[in-house]
Amino acid sequence: MINIILPVDFGEKTDQLVDGAVKFAKEVNGKICLIHVAPTDIGFAIGDMGYQYFPEVEENEIREELVLLNKINQKVLAHGVECEHILKQGIAKDIILEYSDLKNASYIVMGSHGRSGIYDVFVGSLTKGLTKSSKIPVLVLPIHE
Repeated sequence: MINIILPVDFGEKTDQLVDGAVKFAKEVNGKICLIHVAPTDIGFAIGDMGYQYFPEVEENEIREELVLLNKINQKVLAHGVECEHILKQGIAKDIILEYSDLKNASYIVMGSHGRSGIYDVFVGSLTKGLTKSSKIPVLVLPIHE
C-alpha cells in the first residue's frame, strides 16, 4: 500500500479536496496520511504592553484543530480508505516535506485554490512551494466554486 500525504487547512474547500484524495487513494490502493500544520504564532497577540503569549489560547486552538482533523480522519475511514492523522506546528512546506519523508510517501495531494498573485490564484503558494521542493509527485486537484 502506498502512502498519500494530504495536507488540510480546514478551509471552505477542504471537503472537496478530501473527496478527491479519497477517490485517488481508492484508485491506487493508497493510505491517506492527513496532516495539518498549525502556525507557531498561535497564542501571541500585540497589545499595549507589546507582544504577549497566551498559552491557553494556543491550547484551545490546537484542541479545536485536532477535533476537526479527527472528523476528517473518520470521514476518510467511512469511505473505506485507510487513514491516519497528525497535527504539527511550524512552517507548512517544511513540515509537510519532512512528514512525506517520514512516511515514505509516494504522493502529496493538494488543491488548486490560491490566495494571491496570478499563479497563486490557480495553484496556491503552498502548492507551488511543494511542487518546487518535493522529491515525490505532487498531485494538484482542481478545486472549483
